[in-house]
Amino acid sequence: MTGEIRRVVLKIGSSSLNHLAGGLDETAISEIVEIIADLHHQGIECILVSSGAVAAGMGQLNLQSRPRGISAKQALAAVGQGLLIGKYAQCLNNHNLTGAQILLSRSDLADPLRYRNARNTIETLLRLNAIPIINENDTVAVEELCFGDNDRLSALVAGLVHADLLIILTDVDGLFTSNPKDDPTAKLIEEVNDISKFESLAGGTGSLIGTGGMAAKLQAARVATRFGIGMILLNSSRMEEIMRISEGLRPYGTYFVPQKRGLVGRKRWIAYAGLSEGTIVIDDGAVSALVNEGKSLLPKGIIEVKGSWERKELIRIINTNGQEIARGLVELSSEELLVVQGKHSKEMLDLIPSLEGEEVVHRDNMTLMCDN
Repeated sequence: MTGEIRRVVLKIGSSSLNHLAGGLDETAISEIVEIIADLHHQGIECILVSSGAVAAGMGQLNLQSRPRGISAKQALAAVGQGLLIGKYAQCLNNHNLTGAQILLSRSDLADPLRYRNARNTIETLLRLNAIPIINENDTVAVEELCFGDNDRLSALVAGLVHADLLIILTDVDGLFTSNPKDDPTAKLIEEVNDISKFESLAGGTGSLIGTGGMAAKLQAARVATRFGIGMILLNSSRMEEIMRISEGLRPYGTYFVPQKRGLVGRKRWIAYAGLSEGTIVIDDGAVSALVNEGKSLLPKGIIEVKGSWERKELIRIINTNGQEIARGLVELSSEELLVVQGKHSKEMLDLIPSLEGEEVVHRDNMTLMCDN
């Protein structure tokens, strides 16, 4: 872990915040708030991404199992979110700090204007010395427009606010060589440079209360590290070790090393926050031009158009095997692209004279999604 840490995103999951019998674990909430307060007083800005609304609602309504239906989960979130933020506010007040609730839906980050507004709000709160407490807006989210789990949300938030570090608190010590519950010889992997080597180790959901398992945490790590942000996976029972970061030390857990040349600016939004409207299939020559030569996408290399979109919308670019190569903002509508696919750029300009350039997707408006 290198560099000075001035801004941290902390994510804590339901399994770390709730009693197995139901209800919020006030001790856990008090502990995470105490750490945030200590970091804050040392000049380290903290943003908290907290699960727990649905589980808190379960406890309040004396439910023993998490419901499957969307409307039931939304109802429980409506009951539990107020309880959750109330506990945080009470604990923060004990440290002379103010909490600020922010509920985000997937569409809030998918829209570029709302994405910037969310960032500006969080930046303003930090300048006012408030502690942003973020959760998915479960009461209105629909399945096809939700983050799925707060691990991914926390990684997107880390990128949104240009954090120096993301810490995900969970109920295990980190990433192991195998499942430690089944294999007593499993060893902790203390540092990960290449996430793709370890994705086969991730299992499914590990808790009856939470929604994210190790696979979700590895996906969050992939997003954060591509942003150039390091991520630590830490057992919530060791959360006091977070204070080590103020001394430049690393807590006991798994550290995911950030990429040296991480995505910045709009390329972060293109890669992971925006929602694609369709797909362009390209040939091997075009793949090589994008990946190996850093070129823009031209009409000549396009062999298929899938979906419907207007100009300047976000699309996926895949190869003939279905592998996602890139995402980008397209200069032509899907109808226009059907007319010019496979043609040379000069022909495209003759057919669609209103275009200002020769590119279908300009390199500056594109983010590579494949490992190269």
